[in-house]
Amino acid sequence: MTSPADTFRALHQGPEILVLPNAWDAGSARLMQTLGAKAVATTSAGVAWSHGYPDGDALPLEALVSTVRTMRRVLTVPLSVDVEGGYSADPDHAAANVAAVVAAGAVGINIEDGAAPSELLCAKLARIRASVGPGLFINVRTDVYLRGLADNRVAAVLARAEAYRAAGADGLFVPGLSTPEDIRAVVAACDLPLNVMAVPGLPPADALQALGVRRLSAGSAIIQTLWAEAWGLSGEFLRLGRADLVAGTAMPYGEINGLFTR
Repeated sequence: MTSPADTFRALHQGPEILVLPNAWDAGSARLMQTLGAKAVATTSAGVAWSHGYPDGDALPLEALVSTVRTMRRVLTVPLSVDVEGGYSADPDHAAANVAAVVAAGAVGINIEDGAAPSELLCAKLARIRASVGPGLFINVRTDVYLRGLADNRVAAVLARAEAYRAAGADGLFVPGLSTPEDIRAVVAACDLPLNVMAVPGLPPADALQALGVRRLSAGSAIIQTLWAEAWGLSGEFLRLGRADLVAGTAMPYGEINGLFTR
């Protein structure tokens, strides 16, 4: 019988691109699986906001681990967890934090370099791999494009990708990478399966697949859209006291409840 970890790893080998919606709690994770997601990944921003913290390594580890456990309880597909920068600048502490997330049920993680030197993430990767073994799928996010860390962004991404691969990475996530020319260049020269994030102007999934992209993530786009809807509805209710908030496009109560009772 194939393990969830093996299943998740195989999903990065094609032939189809792996489309990953990003959940923020057990309810959203269950909804996404019900809609046909082959795996579910978390959005660090959404998880942090759901607990009342800002995104950016501010979420207490125990809150993240608790979220992973509740997600794992309602899922039968593999779960990958965004651990931001490992919630520590110390490689040993970051590895211990990742080990706790894996023990709670994650078979994959995203871990990012941010604005820190790539050598720091390499040290974290080596400690993580030594701590949890070869089964965990480590998807490394580089912020070269998001933060404008280099003039020649493709070359900078490729240099970091090779260093991260040597340190134990299994996949490369480059949010902000969106043009076919740059995507093609990264795919051609990188040995890691490429993950991109949905942004305005990004080619559709079938075109990305043809370019060699192996994974497409929603990032925080879904939860940001829901926050905008909640903001508008809550404000209108407070101003006008409307009684028809569940009219129109609202998902019926019974359908939502049924996601957790079947």
